[in-house]
Amino acid sequence: MQWREATVGRMDTTSSGYPAPALPAGRDLPCVQQPEVFFAESPQGVERAKAICRGCRARIACLAGALERGEPLGVWGGELLVYGAIVPCKRSRGRPRKPDVAA
Repeated sequence: MQWREATVGRMDTTSSGYPAPALPAGRDLPCVQQPEVFFAESPQGVERAKAICRGCRARIACLAGALERGEPLGVWGGELLVYGAIVPCKRSRGRPRKPDVAA
């Protein structure tokens, strides 16, 4: 099943390809209530958003839609997308630490 054919609660995604936010069934989705959480800057914020997604009934449809649209950034369906691709985790800002070298 493709994400456009998915029905989430009473929210049908077939008409425009995007869930209709005006429907009452969609108001209880976490991404509608607090969308800024899913575009976190810190690795801790990203992990928090992924945890929120784990219990969402629209998770699979959300991820499939984001991949199809090539969403550039954010947590979609419990996965972090960067430039349209799934990445396992968000790196902290700045240069990566050098590994300790035994002298």
